[in-house]
Amino acid sequence: MTTTSTVDNGILFVRLNGDLIGSPDTDQLLQSVNTHLGEDLNQCAVDLSEIRYINSTGIGVLVSLLTKFRSRGGEMVLINPADHPKKMLAITKLNNIFTVSPDEATARQQLTPAAN
Repeated sequence: MTTTSTVDNGILFVRLNGDLIGSPDTDQLLQSVNTHLGEDLNQCAVDLSEIRYINSTGIGVLVSLLTKFRSRGGEMVLINPADHPKKMLAITKLNNIFTVSPDEATARQQLTPAAN
């Protein structure tokens, strides 16, 4: 899995590509996000459109990230989950917990009021 992250207008955008299934990929993701949390960011959008497969470890990492942002008074949005991640979110009923956006522009709109 590859992870890229950028900060734009106080929102951390994380783009994932590949399979979200465990170490070392999840460690890289958590480390990247933790680095940005040191910059006093509390809004995050995670693009799951290029994730082919996600397992329970990957789901656990997403829940962990959501908890980190919400405990800081922020929010995390998932952008356009691909088929398998979307099914896993539905099976685990986490689609009721996570905010899911169809695209980056919508995610930005959902997070911008909270970022200001």
